[in-house]
Amino acid sequence: MLKHLLLLLPFLSCLFHVVIAGYSPFTPKASLVRYWNKEIHLHQSSGSTFLLSKASPLNAVASATFAKLASENSLPNRLPDFCSAANLFCFPDLGPTLEKHTNDVKFSVYDQRNFTNYGTIRPGGADSFKNYSQDGNGVTDSFRRYSRDAAGHDDKFANYADNSNVVEENFNSYGTSATGGSGDFKSYQSGVNNPNSRFTAYSDGGNGRTQTFKTYTHQANAGPGQSFTSYGKNGNGAPNEFSSYGVSSNVIGSDFSNYGENANAANDTFKGYGVDGNVPQNNFKNYGASGNAAVDTFLNYRDKANVGDDSFSSYAKNSNSEKVGFVNYGKSFNTGSESFSGYGKGAEGNKIDFKTYTRNSKFKDYAKTGVKFAKYNQSRHGGGDGDGKTVNKWVEPGKFFRESILKEGTVITMPDIKDKMPKRSFLPRGIVSKLPFSKSKIAVIKRVFHAGDNSTMEGIISDALTECERSPAVGETKRCVGSAEDMIDFVTSVIGRSVVLRTTESVAGSKGKVVIGKVKGINGGEVTKSVSCHQSLYPYLLYYCHSVPKVRVYESDLLDPKSKVKINHGIAICHMDTSAWGASHGAFVLLGSRPGQIEVCHWIFENDMNWAIAD
Repeated sequence: MLKHLLLLLPFLSCLFHVVIAGYSPFTPKASLVRYWNKEIHLHQSSGSTFLLSKASPLNAVASATFAKLASENSLPNRLPDFCSAANLFCFPDLGPTLEKHTNDVKFSVYDQRNFTNYGTIRPGGADSFKNYSQDGNGVTDSFRRYSRDAAGHDDKFANYADNSNVVEENFNSYGTSATGGSGDFKSYQSGVNNPNSRFTAYSDGGNGRTQTFKTYTHQANAGPGQSFTSYGKNGNGAPNEFSSYGVSSNVIGSDFSNYGENANAANDTFKGYGVDGNVPQNNFKNYGASGNAAVDTFLNYRDKANVGDDSFSSYAKNSNSEKVGFVNYGKSFNTGSESFSGYGKGAEGNKIDFKTYTRNSKFKDYAKTGVKFAKYNQSRHGGGDGDGKTVNKWVEPGKFFRESILKEGTVITMPDIKDKMPKRSFLPRGIVSKLPFSKSKIAVIKRVFHAGDNSTMEGIISDALTECERSPAVGETKRCVGSAEDMIDFVTSVIGRSVVLRTTESVAGSKGKVVIGKVKGINGGEVTKSVSCHQSLYPYLLYYCHSVPKVRVYESDLLDPKSKVKINHGIAICHMDTSAWGASHGAFVLLGSRPGQIEVCHWIFENDMNWAIAD
């Protein structure tokens, strides 16, 4: 008996340690603790604690249950429970809302709803949405059959989904066949990280209904942007104004398809559209086709933008007496491309004016009459100020720097190192190994996470798979990992088991001035083996881990510039060979050099990590 107890002592000791730490020995977190102790040879409390904070929060029973469901391909039937228990990023499945509102309603601090058959045949009055879906993580709202056949009914959306992270808004059959009234969108999706809105059958068949978009996707970041399909079709005298649309946004796109088709006396104004944007992409397809006596005005369109692409296909085709004015169009700092195909073809009595237009444009199958070019800008930068300040605003100060600044006492600008991804956790290896992860299996993945065709979630999944499956760069070793154990396996296969996990301590000093304190170069400041892991947007916590040759890794205290007190501890990685980088890389735009001529350094952002050999 004593012999058996002695044999059990190591296990009991480990079990006692795990239980004291607050974890059942059968949970994913306890399993990760054992795996870390087995695979990583160095004791490092900060690194193990950081990785453990990303581990699955599932308890032992839930982990076994969901692993069984995954093996049986039955997870889609329990997705809401799975997402909640496992701390995943999932859009809620919105069921139809059967509630009816017969009087004016003011919605304040409201979100995550599906409005079905709302405001139908409403006579007059107004509904207002204020602070709707504010500061959300994953926001999805659906407006279906909204204000249909209404008369003189006003809808006001103020502060809608502002400062949220990943947003999907659907307006389907909005204001169809409505007479009079107005829809006012003010401060819509401003400051959103991944905006996505779909306006389908919006104001179709409307009569004299006004739509106004002000401060729309202002300072938003990435994402597909907005889709306007069948907007104002068969409308009569319906003015639409887009004011301050997509201003100062980063990599935002808009699709306008079947916009104003067969409309009579439509009046659309695009004012301040895509101004000061970075890589905007706007597609106008079948816009104003067969319209009569319409007026479209583009004022300050893409002014001071940095590159990007616009496509105008089948614009004002077969229309009658349509007037289109492009004023100050494409006055970009760095010229993008504009493609005009089938523009005004078959139209009669149209007048199209282009003023201050850029050089990098393609006109194909274009109307031969009724077109006037006042000033076709042939300058290199399309009319920008030429000093580099405009384009450099999209390469954040401090995002890239030279190795020489990593000296004690140097005052630097820290970039925004805050993690803007949705909060998620790793999945246990026993679950993630049973889920498909390849573009060839995207249909199955979409089913698991309830991602509809052309939905925001489908785009998120597709983008992650594309990045993870792309061929590695020259000298790069890469792998995407969805479990902590998989990350440890990849890191140890590249570097070995004598490895240290480091990450920037906090976001203190972010977007401000800091002073470099004590600096330490890993491996004595020489080139070292290193693996960096960066988050990718996906339903569960997914990291893109890669190792590239010829890097140096540093850790540095960061001090308050006034008190000189330590406020943070940062990790920086310096790429000593940039010869394979593209000439347009933001580092060269910011630092003013070319590939292979300088080294480039950057900080490890919040919740990203760097693994390197031990000193």
